Amino acid sequence: MGKQDGSDRQVTVGPIDDSTATILHVDMDAFFASVELLDHPELVGKPVIVGHRSARSIVTAATYEARKFGVNSALPMGIALRRCPQAIVLEPHFERYQHFSRQVMSIFDDMTPTVERLGIDEAFLDVAGARNVFGTPVQVAQLIRQRVRQETGLNCSVGAASTKFVAKLASGLCKPDGLLVVPADKAVAMLHPLPIAKLWGVGAKTEEILRARGYNTIGELAAASVTDLRRAIGDAGAERLHELAWGIDPRTVQARADEKSV
Repeated sequence: MGKQDGSDRQVTVGPIDDSTATILHVDMDAFFASVELLDHPELVGKPVIVGHRSARSIVTAATYEARKFGVNSALPMGIALRRCPQAIVLEPHFERYQHFSRQVMSIFDDMTPTVERLGIDEAFLDVAGARNVFGTPVQVAQLIRQRVRQETGLNCSVGAASTKFVAKLASGLCKPDGLLVVPADKAVAMLHPLPIAKLWGVGAKTEEILRARGYNTIGELAAASVTDLRRAIGDAGAERLHELAWGIDPRTVQARADEKSV
């Protein structure tokens, strides 16, 4: 499935059975900040914050070097600069981000007609039908990463799995600039050691409630009964979270016509 590569990320190394991992989640790495660095290559490897320097403004984006100091998007700029006073602040250029987003999404569309955009910098792709043209899911993922890098100068991370939830989780675990494949029969083993905050739909309030009841990992939540979870968080989310904890996610990739023009 994947292994640590010396950093905190998990990446797939060597041959793997990817026959069930036909859903890809592709997420651009620090997208806005990376676009800005194309115009400022001398700043690569340095803590860079994208946003207006006014203390009342908020951080639009940050490089991974800045994130190590606790600087993330939506953080007030004043706090960000106190946490990382050596950071270089660059003004945002949203038209540029749209331009590169269109380029990236066009690459996705070349791979498969089944692309579900999740905003300007990420998407789900169902590549089950791409095997005869582009090869296995891993080969498709590698081709996407190669084309994105060659055609835009940017990096992306790709999670491949049999469900949308696990694919999205995998792309986050392999960041930055990684590929993580999770075959269907390995999904539960990957999920269960992770903290419950990794479950799709578990926000701060739900996490607090679950932790108060002794559920700290996805595996602990999976071992609970749905009845107990209903008592904790109500009927609406209990069954869904329990299914996700076992890697069950029936949602399919939905391509929408109105998304063709980003």
